[in-house]
Amino acid sequence: MIRLISSALVVAVGATCLAAPTEALGESGGTLTVQFENDRIANTDRHYTHGTRFAWVSDRLRDDIPWAADALNWLYPFAADTDARVGIALGQSIFTPDDIVTSELVADDRPYAGWLYVGFSLHTEGKQSLIGVPFTFLDTLEVDLGVVGPESQAKEVQTLVHNIIDVQRPNGWDNQLDTEPGLLITLERTWRPKAVGFGPVEMDLIPHAAVSLGNIVTEVNGGALLRVGQGLSVDFGPPHIRPNLTGVAAFDTSGRDFAWYMFAGAAGRVVGRNIFLDGNTFSSSHSVDKRRFVGDFPVGIAMVYKSVRVSFSHVFRTREFDGQPEADRFGAVSLSVNF
Repeated sequence: MIRLISSALVVAVGATCLAAPTEALGESGGTLTVQFENDRIANTDRHYTHGTRFAWVSDRLRDDIPWAADALNWLYPFAADTDARVGIALGQSIFTPDDIVTSELVADDRPYAGWLYVGFSLHTEGKQSLIGVPFTFLDTLEVDLGVVGPESQAKEVQTLVHNIIDVQRPNGWDNQLDTEPGLLITLERTWRPKAVGFGPVEMDLIPHAAVSLGNIVTEVNGGALLRVGQGLSVDFGPPHIRPNLTGVAAFDTSGRDFAWYMFAGAAGRVVGRNIFLDGNTFSSSHSVDKRRFVGDFPVGIAMVYKSVRVSFSHVFRTREFDGQPEADRFGAVSLSVNF
């Protein structure tokens, strides 16, 4: 645990230093990704109703930034061939009950809540054999710092968007969770095998395992992503907003002008704490009885052309709390550009 916390501090300091342009970044400026997730895309308007995330991830740094190699040697003393990227992100997630017409507390549905955060990440990539099968592995350590409550600006953002698209105004934000600073530390490992070829088409299956700790979410999860297409080594899957199955925001065309793949995934989570269901940690607030086991099932397509990647997903999520009448679904769109 001490090493994990120390690693998080290394990530936070290092990513902050790299957030501004510097000669140490080398010739490339990394990858910038814009993500939007919204339930209106899936023709619903409830629960996890919107997510926005802007993320920047550097190129591989071992040859360009000395402290990155030093951090790698400390974090991975038995993996001399690993390489690293660092990243920084700004995100907002919005949650509401099903009934947004009433201004009264909806006691049997999840609370209104918003989460505004900045994230710092370290991504390390290397080679590994698992049960005799060679894999490229990706380890991600992300530290998110932010705030839940009125300061998240979730009420203002949702109200503005609903006014612009001329749909029902949300009237219950006076019942949202209280102000609370948030910390979320996520450590994840992803394994990407060499793709199997079927003529011009390739296929792979990418498993992952992760643990998240903090007053925002504490859980363990695991799953896999099945991909079919061409040029699968371009990335580790499309980026999504956690806790959904997600790949690193960066991608590498390796001299290839075009790549594409269709994907379908499944992941299960064992939830110890979820502030958006359990309510505030340090004050009394509205809450519901969460379900300990939750599943996420994304399907979609991703395309890469030269320095641009676009992905479209439809995500199905099982019931998250007792009394929830039906499962949720939402759409996700991401755009990534290499500079």
